[in-house]
Amino acid sequence: MSVIPDPIQAGLAAGWQVTDCAQLRDDQTLEADVVIVGSGAGGGVTAEILALSGLKVLIVEEGALKSSRDFKMREAEAYPALYQEAAARKTKDKGIAILQGRTVGGGTTVNWTSSFRTPDITLRHWVQRFGLGDYTPEALAPWFAMMEQRLHISDWPTPPNENNDLLRRGAARLGIPTGLIRRNVNGCWNLGYCGMGCPTNAKQSMLVTTIPSALAHGARLLTRARAERLLIQGDRVTGLDCVALAADGLGPTGRRLTLRARHYVLSGGAINTPALLLRSAAPDPRGLLGKRTFLHPSLASVATCKQPVQAYAGAPQTVYSDHFLHTGRIDGPLGYKLEVPPLHPLLFSSIMTGFGAQHAELMRQFAHLHVTLALLRDGFNDGAPGGSVEMVNGAPVLDYPVGEAIWDGARRALLTMAEIQFAAGASSVMPVHERAQPYTSWTQAKSAIAALPYKVLQTKLASAHVMGGCGMSDDERLGVTSSRGRYHGLANVSVHDGSLFPTSIGANPQLSIYGIVARLASGLAQELSGKPAARPAAA
Repeated sequence: MSVIPDPIQAGLAAGWQVTDCAQLRDDQTLEADVVIVGSGAGGGVTAEILALSGLKVLIVEEGALKSSRDFKMREAEAYPALYQEAAARKTKDKGIAILQGRTVGGGTTVNWTSSFRTPDITLRHWVQRFGLGDYTPEALAPWFAMMEQRLHISDWPTPPNENNDLLRRGAARLGIPTGLIRRNVNGCWNLGYCGMGCPTNAKQSMLVTTIPSALAHGARLLTRARAERLLIQGDRVTGLDCVALAADGLGPTGRRLTLRARHYVLSGGAINTPALLLRSAAPDPRGLLGKRTFLHPSLASVATCKQPVQAYAGAPQTVYSDHFLHTGRIDGPLGYKLEVPPLHPLLFSSIMTGFGAQHAELMRQFAHLHVTLALLRDGFNDGAPGGSVEMVNGAPVLDYPVGEAIWDGARRALLTMAEIQFAAGASSVMPVHERAQPYTSWTQAKSAIAALPYKVLQTKLASAHVMGGCGMSDDERLGVTSSRGRYHGLANVSVHDGSLFPTSIGANPQLSIYGIVARLASGLAQELSGKPAARPAAA
């Protein structure tokens, strides 16, 4: 295998229009047909389609431009450089850890490549509850197929590593069906460090696919530029006020940019997009902006195995089970998806419970540890209505109350994961909970887990999936954006990211964003250019 040539370095050498705003000496005013805020799954897809359609595109990214030469597979370097708040973002009460990208390519640069279409049951709910009649599986299938081809999303032919195969084996012994996860990779080395940026350029993230394509077709990229405020006059945005950030990506340099365009596309993710609109005092007559923001609150269960697991090596997520995702009525008790994360010592040690000798002993067994994740599907049950994006001193914070519906799901999920891990041969299992201990049998674990107190900060919750806050519905009583992604009340603003989702989706969201945004961006390109939108070429 060989490293795929670095498209970023080649493009910069060829004269791409890229400005590191940390280096600006003066304020600037720039113009374009379309300004896109954010370069992740939504912004990247939009940028390519609009640029290919002949429109002048300006991409604004808060993070820095990194490439494979910067990805050293070292946690201490990757988290501060590539994640929101150095991978330490949390909800308002600190009860849920949130992992989000903050770099060119956004979350696609640091995710684990898991690619699922939006589940049919979720789309049917959107049609029935939010009137999104064009969001049927049949209507979206061509767009998913287009982006699967564009980003080389396909079955992963390599057998699961031991970490993932433990989930498969344990589930099989209990008669629980599992499936294999498709991945957006091409020439993958099977290293397992996807969350720190792909050092071989195999992961087909926006960083190496749509953003280079957009830049090669005349788009301009501003990095280390924070979109501060939309300038609104009546029902139109007349400009975007941005601040340049210093080289560390933290404080402002004092330089400002004013960006003017015919249309503005917000793709900053499902915390930062609502936050920008809130800071801008965007129309919100029904108080829906930033509300119904969803996380897939996730639980973890740690198993110790006799054999080496080496969960840091090999494709990070290749096996899943949706057996517990469907619990009868979609608005009934919360279902959950089962997956397996890679383990790397810095992040793992920081989220684990315990301290001192107990914590040190756990880390000594690191090579023998296996973790299963359960991703709760929120947003369907009235007891799990999601959270609200709020502004605190100009910065966004997600207030995410956790009620009994989520705690009930948490209890059931931890029981399920422990049973599967013991069935796979684990010598002990410990839920990630402040009051839990390592349990050495399923009988012992079943009793103890059922009796644990389920409270914020005692039950450890995390999420790498943030959705909602600008939910879609053509009925303005139910959503702040239309089925075309247009913001109600602002004639020249679109939202193209996961904040469009009216609920969580019950699956890793990147492919849902790719497909839905490809459709929205194609419609926008045709409207602005007066001709059919260009289709991106396959990877």
